[in-house]
Amino acid sequence: MTAPGQRPGQAARPAGATGPVVAEPDPAGGTGAPPWAGAPVDPDHLAIATTALTKRFRSGQLAVNAIDLAVPDGSVYGFLGPNGSGKTTTIRLLLGLVVPTAGRHAMLGQPMPGAAARVLPRVGALVEGPAFHPYLTGRANLRRLDAADRGSDPRTELRRVDAALDRVGLLAAAGKRYRHFSLGMRQRLAIANTLLRPRDLLILDEPTNGLDPQGTREVRALLHTLAAGGTTVLLSTHLLSEVEQICTHVGVMHNGRLVAQGGLAALRAQGAGRAEVLTSDPAAAAATLAELGLTEARTTGEHVAALLGDIAPEKVVAALVHAGVPVRGFTVRGADLEEMFVELTGEGFDVSG
Repeated sequence: MTAPGQRPGQAARPAGATGPVVAEPDPAGGTGAPPWAGAPVDPDHLAIATTALTKRFRSGQLAVNAIDLAVPDGSVYGFLGPNGSGKTTTIRLLLGLVVPTAGRHAMLGQPMPGAAARVLPRVGALVEGPAFHPYLTGRANLRRLDAADRGSDPRTELRRVDAALDRVGLLAAAGKRYRHFSLGMRQRLAIANTLLRPRDLLILDEPTNGLDPQGTREVRALLHTLAAGGTTVLLSTHLLSEVEQICTHVGVMHNGRLVAQGGLAALRAQGAGRAEVLTSDPAAAAATLAELGLTEARTTGEHVAALLGDIAPEKVVAALVHAGVPVRGFTVRGADLEEMFVELTGEGFDVSG
């Protein structure tokens, strides 16, 4: 008998059991609980759950350090971090392409790698860029891959291949040889391969890499559509714009550790806002903000901005007026994602795209 919220074939959870929601401290000196997280995630409704998942290579490099991913069903989870932070190695661990040194994980409610034969046909993946036969056409490449899938129906092959090509905007170029494809076309063909069958989970490593702005918008629109249809998407990226535009949840990797994860809305709500003052006396305004304890003040012309922290905005306004600062305008802006991620990792992120 299946318990409420339990997937078919999923073992019942012990009473009081909970799944990973945020990063935990590790013996090597991890960062501990992250500075933000979303609402508690029902552990029975996670598309991906890992516990202390670790990978240390023979060279001694600790590529993935005891991470606890919690990817909710139906979410678009932005797996964010600078290049070399461990994102791709984590994806390879999830898919069974690399054997973990320690830890465990489950996908679609079933333990891996034991349930791989049942789970992986429901998962579409794009890892480290596309790889196809250069002298075959785009359509022929997809047909070859589809034929290698034991779960595919050969009677519907052509229809499904052309439907996948159409979804990524390559149907008109289906008869063109792969070696003549642009980088963006190759990336879209790889995404088409993940769509040959209905998928409950898509794991995409930099899916917009090499795409022009129009192609990038098309891929983002496609991911929105898939998520709206119930498909969970794990999107590995280093582009903040992708996270802001399409993701509902975020996990941040740095030096092999998951330093934070949770809902995107919670990230914005819990991050430090910035108070902005418009005044004809910016020096006096900056001094008053500093006396109140606001930090990182910046002055640009008649605008003065500083991190608000825990100080109530009305207290800032009252202090400015009491100090005789002529206030023409006062605004509180939400936390800047770039600043938050730089604070978490100590590195910059690519915000283009």
